[in-house]
Amino acid sequence: MNTGVVAHHFDTPRQQFEAAKLGMWLFLATEVLFFGGMFAGYTVYRTLYPDAFAQGSGHLDVVLGTINTAVLLLSSLSMALAVHAAQTSSKHLVRFILGTAILGIAFLGVKFVEYQHKFHDGLVPGKHFGSADHLEPMMSSTELFFSFYFAMTGMHALHMVIGLGLLMWIAVGAARRRFSSSYYTPVEMVGLYWHFVDIIWVFLFPLLYLIG
Repeated sequence: MNTGVVAHHFDTPRQQFEAAKLGMWLFLATEVLFFGGMFAGYTVYRTLYPDAFAQGSGHLDVVLGTINTAVLLLSSLSMALAVHAAQTSSKHLVRFILGTAILGIAFLGVKFVEYQHKFHDGLVPGKHFGSADHLEPMMSSTELFFSFYFAMTGMHALHMVIGLGLLMWIAVGAARRRFSSSYYTPVEMVGLYWHFVDIIWVFLFPLLYLIG
């Protein structure tokens, strides 16, 4: 039972926990709508310009994308272990939280390297798009693919940064022994958020990196 301090507008600890969980699921539903709009736009334009999107995807580094996918899957595992540690009052909670954060930072580091490559190769949408000497001539619609690439992965990275901030907050609370088997609501709510962000990447990876 989640029996932390009960706010005055709740009757029981269980009611407070269920309200927090419902609120998080409603928030995640709005996030699904947000990313869903981008996925819908991507689907429409990929259908209209399949060759251009395939050409753009060919300039993405599948190895780095695969590494990042593995990193995020591992971070989901460590986050699940962190939630379990909180539920059982395990002393390893801080370690699992910090492990999740380190994996998240590693993901962003790899993504930064990918972005550097795109800037170096002139694959950033704008007037200099596709101007690098070593690139084959670009289809005009390939720029559209990279617009979606930067928009979708950029928003995902922003959500990762927010998630890292939440993890640091949880780590501080865990270090101060604020969470236990009787109160772990914040840990579980942050865990739901982190898993959602990981799931978004599981969809982004094949859509962007594995075309054709």
